[in-house]
Amino acid sequence: MKSLRKIAVATIAVLLGFAGYLAGQTAGQPATGSLQSASGQTTQRPPAGPPPSDARAKISVNSNLVILPVTVKDRSGNLVPDLQRDEFRVFEDNVEQKIDVFTAEAFPLSMIILLDNDLKEKDAHEVRKSLDAVVGGLSLEDEAFICRFDEFFHPGTGFTADHDLLLTELQRTKLDTQPSVAPSSGGIANGPSINGHSAIGDQPNITSATMAIGGQPTKALDDAVFGAAQLLRDRNRNRRKVILLISDGANGGKKTNKMTYDGVVKTLLHDNIEVYSVAVASAFLERKFSRLVDYAHDSGGEVYFAAKRETLEVLYSRISEEARNQYTIAYMPRGTDRSSDYHNVEVRVKRTGLSIKTRDRYYSGEIPGATPQ
Repeated sequence: MKSLRKIAVATIAVLLGFAGYLAGQTAGQPATGSLQSASGQTTQRPPAGPPPSDARAKISVNSNLVILPVTVKDRSGNLVPDLQRDEFRVFEDNVEQKIDVFTAEAFPLSMIILLDNDLKEKDAHEVRKSLDAVVGGLSLEDEAFICRFDEFFHPGTGFTADHDLLLTELQRTKLDTQPSVAPSSGGIANGPSINGHSAIGDQPNITSATMAIGGQPTKALDDAVFGAAQLLRDRNRNRRKVILLISDGANGGKKTNKMTYDGVVKTLLHDNIEVYSVAVASAFLERKFSRLVDYAHDSGGEVYFAAKRETLEVLYSRISEEARNQYTIAYMPRGTDRSSDYHNVEVRVKRTGLSIKTRDRYYSGEIPGATPQ
């Protein structure tokens, strides 16, 4: 009996010693949900969620696949969720393609919430009151990054899946009568720099969002969309990359923007980024929304018009649902001229009475860091 007691005591001691060793090995390591840079700064990982499906895994590792998020609606505007692979046909440059990956599963979102920082007072007031609903439309697997723009692009604090942090940052958005802080330089950088500097220019990072009323005579909408696209460029391919653009559509043109419209669209198409535009009330009344329509159409997104705050809140939820719950079709291009930078694509569905929304082309050429006007 004494021998058994001694053996038990020795076993417990060994186990305790091993547990202490493991604790020592893991001490000082970053938390599971964070990444530590060489400078010691910790940034949040994209939310892990469940393991990716086979379809998402294939899309993530195969960079040669052309990815087409496809929204299908019936005549009443409702999403159609029950289509099968054999009901779709895909054409590139009029050559039918074999569908290599097909799934109807919901993809998590990586979303830039891009807020117009120079709206009319009434529009700005309605947008401000509605912003919490943006977070309400996100799932636990989604991540978002809040940015603003006026004559310059102002990125916020970075991507996060923490709804409380997003709400806190959105609540910092306030009405003001003073223009936002201007950058020291208006040039466009080749890549985003979030810590202390903008993805465009060399302005200080403004983490407290301020919605300036009447502060700027011109707006750099093209530069802002490009800056948002730069921030989305390196997010994983198995996430849906979306810019939620809330604006009146006013754009300063060549004198204000460093990027051309065509250059921005190349970036959107190259990096599989969709723009969902929400035009505030004055945009519809004053017919200023053409840029919002163009970005949505050319990227495979959608444009919505909001006359009041209640409409804005409904639209945010609808946009998140549609962006997340698209069919995903991916294929390896076959039988087309690979020396061409642009390729036209068309998706057809055999079932009648349905409308299909996806991008109608993609761009496979080199993406310049900045394309001067």
